[in-house]
Amino acid sequence: MNNRKFALSMVMKFAVFALIFGFFAMALFQYYGPRLFRRADSIGYAVTLILYAIVYVALGNLFRAFKITDYSIAETIFSQFLSFGMADLLLYGEFCMIRHNYVNIVPGIMTVGCQLLAAVCWALIGKRFTIAFGKPEKTLVISGAVDVDEFLQKFGKIKHIFSIEKVVSADILKGDWKKEVAPYQAVIFYEVSSKKRSEVIWYCMQSRKSLYVTPQLGEITMEGFGARHLIDTPMMKYEYRSERFWYNLAKRIGDILLSLIALIILSPLLLLTALLIKIEDRGPVFFRQKRCTKNGKVFEILKFRSMIVDAEKGGETIPCRTGDPRITHVGRVIRKLRIDEFPQIINVLKGDMSIVGPRPERVEHVEAYTKEIPEFSYRLRVKGGLTGYAQIYGKYNTSPYDKLRLDLQYIEKQSLLMDLKLILLTVKIMFVPESTEGFTQKRSEQITEEAKTKEQ
Repeated sequence: MNNRKFALSMVMKFAVFALIFGFFAMALFQYYGPRLFRRADSIGYAVTLILYAIVYVALGNLFRAFKITDYSIAETIFSQFLSFGMADLLLYGEFCMIRHNYVNIVPGIMTVGCQLLAAVCWALIGKRFTIAFGKPEKTLVISGAVDVDEFLQKFGKIKHIFSIEKVVSADILKGDWKKEVAPYQAVIFYEVSSKKRSEVIWYCMQSRKSLYVTPQLGEITMEGFGARHLIDTPMMKYEYRSERFWYNLAKRIGDILLSLIALIILSPLLLLTALLIKIEDRGPVFFRQKRCTKNGKVFEILKFRSMIVDAEKGGETIPCRTGDPRITHVGRVIRKLRIDEFPQIINVLKGDMSIVGPRPERVEHVEAYTKEIPEFSYRLRVKGGLTGYAQIYGKYNTSPYDKLRLDLQYIEKQSLLMDLKLILLTVKIMFVPESTEGFTQKRSEQITEEAKTKEQ
């Protein structure tokens, strides 16, 4: 990031922090503070304000609520709402505990309303201001792949960040590449091996260029190594994070507790959904499908049925498309709200799945993907999950290879703190709609056909 962009970014962050924090401080000093603390008790006010600032900034960074240029205005506003809304709720709980009784929530709701209005104004004005005064970086893409068009299409929505001036083959690295790289502010390596790009990376780092790479699978697994200072020669040891006993025990206990709580809280919604599905066409409430989890174990995943009965006749895989006529009226609603996934809480309680982990794939997909990408089986070192790294940072139409890279990043860095972060981020993506069209659907059809041809 150049100095101009960095300065604009800091100004925008400070502006929204001042607005959100200011409204909370106003509510504290004008209403809640006098009812909770003595006038001379400045410590109570100070601790409350510091706690609010820490929680709001931490949640804001988690939900990327301060990244005003990276996401759409609507998503930025929603991320801000989640950040200050959770912080407000947490501090309201603190107020109730200090008072040993419920305190009036109306001033708090009014504060949230003012904060939301401020966040909307900040996002609308701030994004236009940032784009107007922050020029996109002149970018060079060095590609090691034959087809780079699909990759370049992904930059369509972030043209204000990258101005892709030129795309060249990785073959230029065999010649005088410095003249090719020098004029650009940012360099993106797309599917270029580490051996080929290492010298160029050092040059870009020395020149303070913005530098991006799409990692190889072997490079992602390196994240699972930890330093070991046994001798004076640096060594790194692979940690096998997925096999830690205490982590897996704590994660299983957390899965049981959270799934039980979720079933209790969601039971009215689950019963209502089951009733509506039954009333619509008298068919079965649940849809069952064989999926693969840890060590290749096959289990039946549970979902609320959102399609007509026998939507996949003879077991033939027919990918779902936008506007698919097989989806029922109730199905359209529960798919949009993602309620169809809720019965998988039962799979978590049974131990078939975890709350956080790579999404369990269909058996035939695992077999087909593994033939094409042998490393795909590495995902089976951990339990499949309700939510995971690929679900948070990927999309429905993310390619199998990119999903694998995302899942490997989770496997190599997994921890209870990361699991908590992914659970909180899931709250956000549940309200962000996704398209069901794209590469994965096409590629899934192609792979399935290839597998059938080979079997015949």
